[in-house]
Amino acid sequence: MSRWIAAAGALVVSLDSMMNIAFPAIAKAFAAPAEQVRWIIICYVLTYAITSFAGGAAADRLGYLTVFRMGVALSVVAFVMGAAALGFGWLLAARVVQGFAGGLVYGTAPALSTAGAPAAMRGRRLGFLNGAIALGGALGPLAAGLLVESLGWRSVFQVRVPLALGVLVGTAATLRPEPVASGRRPVTIADLTRGPVLRASALSFVARGAIFAIWLLVPFYLVDARGLSASVGGMLFMLTPLGTALAAPLAGRVADRVGASTPAVVGLLIEGLGLALLACADGVTPLGLIALALFTAGFGLGFFEVPNMAAIMAAFPPGQQGAAGGLTFLSRTLGVVAGVAVLAQVFAARRATVGFLDAFAQSLLVAALAVAAAALFAIAGRRIRR
Repeated sequence: MSRWIAAAGALVVSLDSMMNIAFPAIAKAFAAPAEQVRWIIICYVLTYAITSFAGGAAADRLGYLTVFRMGVALSVVAFVMGAAALGFGWLLAARVVQGFAGGLVYGTAPALSTAGAPAAMRGRRLGFLNGAIALGGALGPLAAGLLVESLGWRSVFQVRVPLALGVLVGTAATLRPEPVASGRRPVTIADLTRGPVLRASALSFVARGAIFAIWLLVPFYLVDARGLSASVGGMLFMLTPLGTALAAPLAGRVADRVGASTPAVVGLLIEGLGLALLACADGVTPLGLIALALFTAGFGLGFFEVPNMAAIMAAFPPGQQGAAGGLTFLSRTLGVVAGVAVLAQVFAARRATVGFLDAFAQSLLVAALAVAAAALFAIAGRRIRR
């Protein structure tokens, strides 16, 4: 049951993909330029990047369920704050609180998912968790398109309040806090700087940072440049997390059978291909090709992340699984922060000289090249280990 509760909590957190389709409406409501919207992302992901690792490490000592519940409860508070925000600054404050809460959930969800599972089942359990996270990412844009058009952007916060409360009730009704073993050794710098851990974390950093070229820029491309409605844009935009949701369980099974290295490299190559296809987009590119590129990039990310997460968690002993799971999200989300900051700056600088569409394509090309370089790094690392 713990893996289902962990997946439900992570799904609620991942429904933050609703925000991306709401960005144009939020920017209009607060008279904020497109590049300023990046702070809505950065305030959230930078906070949960740090909190996910700290929360996971603390859960090794306090109990995974206890910290998980704290994260879900604080999420409710953050959603209420976001829905009631009176200005852009208030919205950013709500995003910081939401990031803290999301970090506690993400930092403990991998350990809850794999608790009691044999090593040969770790990939499948993590595939189930990552599939739930990606499913939330896929459902969010579709739901947000309908909500924003009918109820306004505040509804993307309001709708998540009862969902988080439901998860909180579920933890109380079905799970009891696990006994925490005494004498667990805390994670040290030496644990985090081992070669396999650093390599896997670096790859995750790049893969997530690059995919956020889609999360940051594609909503503006679909809604503003192509003139699509928010609901239609949400339907297309959901193809990226849908691809991740479909790939994650498959990747978990493959990783359990053949190891983590090969599927991780394959996933990076597929993600890079999808980003490269998007880099070819202009104002008249068939929407079918855009849809294929969005799905391909998401599928590649899902096929990469599950074996990569399994590799990181396998590098830590049972008493440090909270810290290990938190580290996977720390590397992912630091990549998101870097990706959003860099790609938004590239986009803003190029748009001033070449216009929106060319700046969009060039930003996606930068992301594709970064993933290609990560794949080459992973292949080189495999050869060195041999």
